Amino acid sequence: MTQDERRNYLIRALLAEDTRYRNMEIPSDMQQQKQLLRALLNVRMPKPVSAEFLEIQDAYLQEETRRKGITDLSDLTPAQEGIYLWRGDITTLRCGAIVNAANSQMLGCFCPNHGCIDNVIHTYAGVQLRAACAELMERQGHEEETGLAKITPAFNLPCDYVIHTVGPIVSGRLTESDRELLASCYRSCLELAGQNRIKSIAFCCISTGEFHFPNDQAARIAVYTIQEYKQQTHNEIEVIFNVFKDIDLQIYRNLLR
Repeated sequence: MTQDERRNYLIRALLAEDTRYRNMEIPSDMQQQKQLLRALLNVRMPKPVSAEFLEIQDAYLQEETRRKGITDLSDLTPAQEGIYLWRGDITTLRCGAIVNAANSQMLGCFCPNHGCIDNVIHTYAGVQLRAACAELMERQGHEEETGLAKITPAFNLPCDYVIHTVGPIVSGRLTESDRELLASCYRSCLELAGQNRIKSIAFCCISTGEFHFPNDQAARIAVYTIQEYKQQTHNEIEVIFNVFKDIDLQIYRNLLR
């Protein structure tokens, strides 16, 4: 199958799952098709799916990521020993684990085509990721606490694992509790990586953006917590700070000089 054929198959299969969508026309424009497919993946609840669907979905997503271009950790230059700064799409990074800034439901972002990292990671990992998260949360029996972390396979992403953590939501003045919870996110991810013998981990800018943590203070906490963890534990895990915005790139550059 070509990418166009795979995309059309997936759209038709997802539309057929819900009676509300069965009369929806598939647009002829390729970009509109991609947006529709992503939206359908975003709103789909975790539930069983056929082996054929998974085979075609996996081939489609892996080819999409290949076309975007995969960056390997070995291609990066360290900013400090064992610490890297990289600006790019975290779903195209080949390393041990990437960190997802999740919400307390831990099921991914259900808002169609939303720009948050939770949405992007779940989109390109495939429907298996939401199902794996749902299984974790069902066993836990309650929403995830802020500052903790969970680990899943990465499925169709080029990394090996996704580590999901819920950062603090800042409303109003930044508090000491907010700072402590954000530091706990980084420690929890590093500890989970260590338990699973993961050799490299890429952190997004947890709690900034949608969760309103000030970018500069979030970066300071991230850098300090990771440096402290590596010094105290003598863990040689390689850490990548993944940024997307100009402001974060400059903040981390200044902190890692």
